Amino acid sequence: MVHGFETGQTVVRRDVHRSGRVWSEQALRVVDDTGEALVTACVPGAQARWPALYAQARAQGDRSVRTEAFDAMAKGEWGLADAVWQETDLLLWKPPTSWFSVNAFFIPDGDGRRLRNWYVNFEHPTRRTEAGFDTLDLTVDLVIAPDLTRWEWKDEDEYAHVRRLGIVSDTEHRAVDAARGEVLPMLTERSGIFAQAERWSAWRWDPAWPTPRLPRPVATTLR
Repeated sequence: MVHGFETGQTVVRRDVHRSGRVWSEQALRVVDDTGEALVTACVPGAQARWPALYAQARAQGDRSVRTEAFDAMAKGEWGLADAVWQETDLLLWKPPTSWFSVNAFFIPDGDGRRLRNWYVNFEHPTRRTEAGFDTLDLTVDLVIAPDLTRWEWKDEDEYAHVRRLGIVSDTEHRAVDAARGEVLPMLTERSGIFAQAERWSAWRWDPAWPTPRLPRPVATTLR
């Protein structure tokens, strides 16, 4: 049985393909762990492992390489590359049974940080592990202005591509559609996490916390 996590504890978010193979890993620290949600965070320099092609796409700013990464995923042919989180402080709010997480990205602002945007990531419900939790990013996202007044869908083209490849099944697609219908009322009604938007907008990384590092080994690099 996996128990609750302690505030400040390092945990690992893994994206796990239906084959059971690990697609990515991200080191995070626990902000809060309740029945409502697991709240975690990281800062620039936090350790990660990403699919090699995905890491290449980020380094080169070439979205076409991301498409190649999804093609490799569909074929079951990918390897993991060491990486680090860059640029933003991330706060991640993950309800255990929801097909989405809500993320807040913070950027430098003078001597401090400010909220750049909210970001809803559509993904599998959480499966707790001894080291953290497993999910799977389903590519489509919702980007939301800091004041919650504007939003736009992101990566619909990639979502269509992974649907064609069969990475996202019809069952998963229906779950994503239902999750979209759940999130939009949360925004308009300021419910769920958005009822606490002011509180979370004021969140800042605890400077006493070291930058999150992955325990080694967590997953074997894949062929």
